[in-house]
Amino acid sequence: MDLVALLSRHEGKNLEFKTDLSSPESVLRSIVAFANTSGGILLVGVEDRTRKVSGVKDVLTEEARLANLIADCIAPRLMASLEVLPWRKVQVLALEIPPSPNRPHYVAKLGLEAGAYIRVGSSNRRADPAIVQEMQRYQLALSFDEQPIPELNSEAIDFRVASEYFQPFRKLSRQDLETLKVTGAYQGRVVPTFGGLILFGKTASAGSRTPGFTRAGSAAATGAGFSIPSKCVVIFRARWKKPSGSFRNICTARL
Repeated sequence: MDLVALLSRHEGKNLEFKTDLSSPESVLRSIVAFANTSGGILLVGVEDRTRKVSGVKDVLTEEARLANLIADCIAPRLMASLEVLPWRKVQVLALEIPPSPNRPHYVAKLGLEAGAYIRVGSSNRRADPAIVQEMQRYQLALSFDEQPIPELNSEAIDFRVASEYFQPFRKLSRQDLETLKVTGAYQGRVVPTFGGLILFGKTASAGSRTPGFTRAGSAAATGAGFSIPSKCVVIFRARWKKPSGSFRNICTARL
């Protein structure tokens, strides 16, 4: 690890300086945020504003303390690389945290809801429930479109329409729907996915070429305190008929 190069940089998304370990809660937040975002390096023994190297006294004791913090206070278990770097007459602790495939990580005593953090610029921000869910889907290698809808069965997908769409390329089988993530397995049943329902879901409207595709296109999204440019958002609306005879709507906005 090149300490000279690191000291030439300012704190940011992938780098943070700590004078010491006197505030373990702050250190844990940074480690968790790095692991949940794109990884980073934490240098202990460097003043954050001036980047002056003050060093770490009794570096071996502090190295063990930092290792114990990671092992005992972060869930799930996080793998990181800890190194002692010499700098003139002092030593610096360098902790390198990779982007973790086991995210979301969180401060164990706070729990997942209050203890998960992400890195935004040079600061650590608490991850809201939507971000936590997205990290959980990432861990399962699932996108939103591939998530199953357990309330429905495979008959919610219009196999005829799906077959017509694939007719120029190949003859479609029902097994192909699972391969394409149009349907998926849920507790031993075959159910539609959100993406499958959007593309090939049945509705009450007869004669529609794409029954589940009731509206798609660019739209401006505005609300209390925020505005999103129209070119950044595509809104899909899918409908299905519940046993009661009423319709349920699903809406999703993709940035």
